[in-house]
Amino acid sequence: MDTDLIKLYSGRILALAANIPLTERLENPDRSVKKRSPLCGSTVTVDINAKNDAITAYGQDVKACALGQAAASILAANAVGRSKSEIQMARDQLLAMLKQDGPVPDAPFDGFEVLLPAREYKNRHASIMLALEATLEALQ
Repeated sequence: MDTDLIKLYSGRILALAANIPLTERLENPDRSVKKRSPLCGSTVTVDINAKNDAITAYGQDVKACALGQAAASILAANAVGRSKSEIQMARDQLLAMLKQDGPVPDAPFDGFEVLLPAREYKNRHASIMLALEATLEALQ
């Protein structure tokens, strides 16, 4: 394993991946969306309940690499109470951070900063984006 890859899987990323919040699926979700990255085979299933355009309950099943798990962890820690526009902004900002050297997403999603080293690994971007993409689709 080369040093860059070791740096990519930092202690912070591994800690986030090991402690994903809200991993219980919801019993009666308003919407469930499953997303899969064809490149790596990662899958994320997201359940949400929403009221007045805000997430009131969130659950997920994450089968992804450590980077996808870390992204799902950051999202889950901040998802409840968020509106569709806030989730969309987080998604757009994270994508810009990864693909266009954009800034770190705004708070409360600034924890995505931990994924800055993944910019160089385009094959990991889809896995990183899965939880946000599934959540946004569930809010449509």
